[in-house]
Amino acid sequence: MSRLTKAAAVAAAATLSLLASACTGQSTSGANDDASKDVTINFWHGWSAPNELKAINDNVARFEKLHPNIHVKVQGNITDDKINQALRAGGGKAPDVVSSFTTDNVGQFCSSGALADLAPFLAASHIDPATTFPKTMQEYTRYDGVQCTLPLLGDAYGLYYNKKEFAAAGIAAPPRTMSELKADAVKLTKSTGDSYSQLGFMPDFHGYESTPTHFAAQWGVKWFDADGGSQTAKDPGFTEMFQWQQSMVKALGGFSKLERYRNTFGDEFGAKNPLQTGQVAMGIDGEWRLGMAADAGVTDLGVAPFPVPDDQAGTYGKGYVTGTIVGIANTSTKKNAAWELVKFMTTDTDAVVSFANAIHNVPSTLAALKSPELDQDPGFRTFIDIAQNPDSTTTPPSVNGGAYQVTMQDFGYAYESGRAKDLASGLKGVDAQVDKDIAQAR
Repeated sequence: MSRLTKAAAVAAAATLSLLASACTGQSTSGANDDASKDVTINFWHGWSAPNELKAINDNVARFEKLHPNIHVKVQGNITDDKINQALRAGGGKAPDVVSSFTTDNVGQFCSSGALADLAPFLAASHIDPATTFPKTMQEYTRYDGVQCTLPLLGDAYGLYYNKKEFAAAGIAAPPRTMSELKADAVKLTKSTGDSYSQLGFMPDFHGYESTPTHFAAQWGVKWFDADGGSQTAKDPGFTEMFQWQQSMVKALGGFSKLERYRNTFGDEFGAKNPLQTGQVAMGIDGEWRLGMAADAGVTDLGVAPFPVPDDQAGTYGKGYVTGTIVGIANTSTKKNAAWELVKFMTTDTDAVVSFANAIHNVPSTLAALKSPELDQDPGFRTFIDIAQNPDSTTTPPSVNGGAYQVTMQDFGYAYESGRAKDLASGLKGVDAQVDKDIAQAR
């Protein structure tokens, strides 16, 4: 899975919310096509790296061999903006099957009718999502009772740490709790005046994957109450996460010093990522970093689950989980043929495992997660365990996509920089803005 789109995914979700309303009222034509007849379907996806394109094309070739009458026209490097525009326009050149990296948009896709409800297809194929897909992946592929997408590989977040620097500092094992993470980060930090020769951990919210969303997952937060109202001010996990983050910032030199150092980092998805250059000794990241580090010739990185709050030590092993989704355009006149492709890519164990192995992503079915053919690399297995952990969480779909995450992220930037002074009132402001935005989107 290309992570080039990952960095902008949350911001893009806010833009996409403006498009969602234009998708309402789409045709909800049934699936009347004969999937046994000769047919060509259009499949749009976002992968772009050479190894990713080869992997997806190899999977499509396997499908076409099993279904010689169904021909798949594949178009890669497609953004969600283009998908939304095409779904609104419809027509023969529009996609029949679409794949998106942004799980935040599931709420929009399902509530607007842009993507077809897959429940009838699953039932006809005798596929029970509850026994086929991990719990967390089920949660981010449906909205308000509508299963309009299915998971197509996943991402799990864990802790990367420099084994060489750990040994030099006399640290025997990666931290399991937040207090241990703080102590290790301080011990691994080497200050040089107003900068660092090495930072133990980058806690700033602009620090690539060190976002409020990813951190808050370790507290097991609930973003919305039973009535759908934002509850970040009421859920104590959010407050505790911010307090922990601020204590990390203070212990490691202060926001200004950390920000100056952060501005020396190389590209997140390039060879000069600070985890790979040794500029930071620990960091939060997804399973794809394993392959990127290997490609950069880095051999000192170890992986472990990200630490948990001290009072939740028994939940160590959990993490934030997200992934790629796939669905069928509601405007498609070839839904049955499209379903054959979606079913193969998302539920065929060999297809899921081979795809996961090829692009170093987490498999998205329970059977694939347990397959002996799955990559047995110990580092990769760490993320497999995180994905299956019953305490792992994701961010819930919303009718206006990831706009609520953007609101929280913006507050996080303001709070850590000192522009926002009062945490309690700030979180109440987040709730008020999120509720207002959702009400306007309905």
